Amino acid sequence: MTTNAALLDSRTAWITATAALAILTLCYGAPLVSVVAMKPIAAELGTSRSGPAGAGSIVYIGAAFGGIVAGWLAGKLGVRRVVMFGGTMVAAGLVLSASGGMLELYAGHGVLMGLFGTACMFSPLITYVSRWFERRRGAAVALISSGQAVAGAIWPPLLQFGVDAVGWRWTMVLFAGLVVVAVAALTVVFLHPPPEESAAAVGAADRPQTSGDVLGMSRNTLMILLMAAVFCCCVPMAVPMHHVPAFCSDLGMTPQYGAAMLSVLLGCAFLARQFWGWVADRIGGLQTLLWASLVQATALTGFLLTKDQAALFAISAAFGIGLSGLLPAYVIAVREYYPVEEANWRIPTVLFAGLLGMATGGWGAGFLYDAFGDYLSAFAVGMAFNLVNLAVLLFLVGRKQRPSRQLAPV
Repeated sequence: MTTNAALLDSRTAWITATAALAILTLCYGAPLVSVVAMKPIAAELGTSRSGPAGAGSIVYIGAAFGGIVAGWLAGKLGVRRVVMFGGTMVAAGLVLSASGGMLELYAGHGVLMGLFGTACMFSPLITYVSRWFERRRGAAVALISSGQAVAGAIWPPLLQFGVDAVGWRWTMVLFAGLVVVAVAALTVVFLHPPPEESAAAVGAADRPQTSGDVLGMSRNTLMILLMAAVFCCCVPMAVPMHHVPAFCSDLGMTPQYGAAMLSVLLGCAFLARQFWGWVADRIGGLQTLLWASLVQATALTGFLLTKDQAALFAISAAFGIGLSGLLPAYVIAVREYYPVEEANWRIPTVLFAGLLGMATGGWGAGFLYDAFGDYLSAFAVGMAFNLVNLAVLLFLVGRKQRPSRQLAPV
């Protein structure tokens, strides 16, 4: 680790963050093949729609379990080795998924693409980049957290073109080649050891400590509440992200419209995430979470109320704006209340719950569709989880805003 604290918030730091964003954009494009090609995959493999929907969900499950270990390994071995291994595994997962039936699809997505692939990307990279910044940490974390949003904005139309031209199997194989080459090149050229904290940050009176209560409760209690909150906000987040193309198809729209609507949702998420990063740098992680969750819940009601094509494009854009502020703000909250020495395991542990929520929401929406024949129940259940998330965040924000002398340990 370099001792040059002048690199914090520097041009080099932003170049590093941009390279991390490019890596995440590539790797998060891989599971989108099964999202865009959900109906062709289900038809070819003779399964219900929840089959390919489940493939995308188990990527999150694998990444959730693997992310904790990957974050710890990145702290021990360095982020370069972990990320290069992850990129290779994402590519291998695509090739395996394209090689056979449902067993290969699930093994390729869950084990290779999830447990050994994207697990080595998001948590290690977001922790790594957060160590390059001090004053603009919220904006930087928001930028690289946009990898999934950028992937969703860029890849669906291109992947739909590939599926239409060469089929979903060859689309997976070709995308695998792109991932393995590009991730290796970006990692070698741009990912260097991060600088140490500045002397001012180390000596600051409000620097998070390694012991003692936080917000009037034990440190582990706060972490459990953050995990519960992130799980409950990610369940509804995953429903439109995984099912908008199929939802649009059910309403009589063409596959191209469905792919375009997903691109609008995630494209707006990318643009708005920079705004939420700016907000987090000024009001903190917990209050940013509360406002972003309110926006997501409000937009989610729109999917329950209308089937109009133009209105759904607007609702998708609003939903993307809301969801974009959530995951980065959890990272900021962890960095606010826990010291940097604990970041390599606390951040991936909190995000573990979020990835499980994404998996639950993506698969659960497909299950509810198969059970009831439409997506109304899926959006309604998602709204219920979003309300629980808001309740937890209101509790935490309330404790933060009370004077410390009034906080009783939990």
